[in-house]
Amino acid sequence: MTARRKVAAIASVGIAPLALAALGTAPAAAHGSMTDPVSRVSACYAEGPESPRSAACKAAVAASGTQAFYDWNEVNIGDAAGRHRALIPDGKLCSAGRDKYQGLDLPRADWPSSKLTSGQHSFRYKGTAPHKGSFELYITKDGYDPTKPLKWSDLEEKPFAKVTNPTMDNGDYVFDGAIPDKSGRHLIYSIWQRSDSPEAFYTCSDVVFGKDSGGEATAPAPTASAPNQDQIDAGSDKSTVDHDGHGGDEGGDHGDHSDRNSDEGTASKDAKDAKDAKDADSSPQARETQDSKDAASADEGNQPQANGTSEQTSEQPATTGVNLAETGSDSSTSYLAVGGAATLAVGAAILFATVRRRATATGRSSR
Repeated sequence: MTARRKVAAIASVGIAPLALAALGTAPAAAHGSMTDPVSRVSACYAEGPESPRSAACKAAVAASGTQAFYDWNEVNIGDAAGRHRALIPDGKLCSAGRDKYQGLDLPRADWPSSKLTSGQHSFRYKGTAPHKGSFELYITKDGYDPTKPLKWSDLEEKPFAKVTNPTMDNGDYVFDGAIPDKSGRHLIYSIWQRSDSPEAFYTCSDVVFGKDSGGEATAPAPTASAPNQDQIDAGSDKSTVDHDGHGGDEGGDHGDHSDRNSDEGTASKDAKDAKDAKDADSSPQARETQDSKDAASADEGNQPQANGTSEQTSEQPATTGVNLAETGSDSSTSYLAVGGAATLAVGAAILFATVRRRATATGRSSR
């Protein structure tokens, strides 16, 4: 094997894993919803968006349409950055102010609910795309009236549970909290704020404690059930979440997720360009022509880059038999990944051209 072919082989082998490693940092969508206690959107999805059983879910689907419930794990604000109260108006807490999910804001006392008792409780939050971040849980004040639109002032001032990077178990974030002493029907409001992005997710979970404020047994309420994995899988083909980038409301009030397919296509083109250079005609005339092209490419590659890069470090949350996907990034990550892959391709082409010139010169001098 000639020196030229050896370099080409080394370059092609070296580029592939490095380019793939760069692409591996491209962001994926973070999504999820509370499943213990069951959120409104999860309960209605589990009942079936096309034919929900409970009166409240029927009304919610009538108000929002079925797509909102196929996209049950995307009640979010892409650029929240902790500004929850400033961005979400009173009466629209459960929808996060998004028209798409307006059915979740319906004030009524018959939402499917979860039975709870005061004291320690293990909460579960289905993380369909795990990310680092913090969870805050708020509960409604004594005297809460579920037949009126939910306002921020209806919630206790401080969260009763707060956790950062909780453990994952079988696809669920799991964390403990001490539920205050309550009775009757209440609502638990969750905020999941990502730490690797400004994106945040919101849920409303209707709960019923054993006794109402008058000490009488609470009237039976429809029981909420979380969607199981078979139901999640069955509805995935109808979900717009993370299809062609992210999904969500038209016009873009969604998260900072880039189209992975687009990134992969760009990197594939860069790799193909490097391969085309490697496979160029080996005749002396073709080599001279290709050397001129390589020199021009080298000059272009040596120009200052418009965008700098920065290293992002992250700490892996604790897991229980689960490899948590480290997909956290800001919106620039995918572009940096593609830029890295392109730089690798250019560098390999320059190295290949340099050694080829030397091999050619050696061959000519030996004649």
